[in-house]
Amino acid sequence: MGETGTGAARVRVDWPHYFMKIAQEVASRATCERKHVGAVIVRDKTILSTGYNGSIRGMGHCDEIGHDMVGGHCVRTVHAEANAIIQAARNGVRIDGADIYITASPCWECFKLIANAGIVRIYYGEFYREEKSFKIAKDLGIELVMIE
Repeated sequence: MGETGTGAARVRVDWPHYFMKIAQEVASRATCERKHVGAVIVRDKTILSTGYNGSIRGMGHCDEIGHDMVGGHCVRTVHAEANAIIQAARNGVRIDGADIYITASPCWECFKLIANAGIVRIYYGEFYREEKSFKIAKDLGIELVMIE
């Protein structure tokens, strides 16, 4: 049944913003306070897998034991995009032809994983340091879409 009343009409969020909001919630699970990133892999408006940046399974988290810094970046964590792809593989979920929603644009290493996994569209919430991914994505026909 519909809701009646004189209140303001509810604005229904579109699919890209809906999935990006979920990616933002996934990011709240991240275990490195330097950057919280969330990723959601989607096909046909269905969530296939999620991931956030966190330590290797069974190892201490940055928030607990500190950072492992190399070249100004913490390398203790597995990135959100990689964890979402890994989670799909662990659960036998096919992600070829899917979209990925990430709270930050992918670094070069994660972009390579995304491309080889067959993901066709990358939605991201903020630019994160890597211009190379944008050029190569265009060459490969992978669409990058910023969601503000």
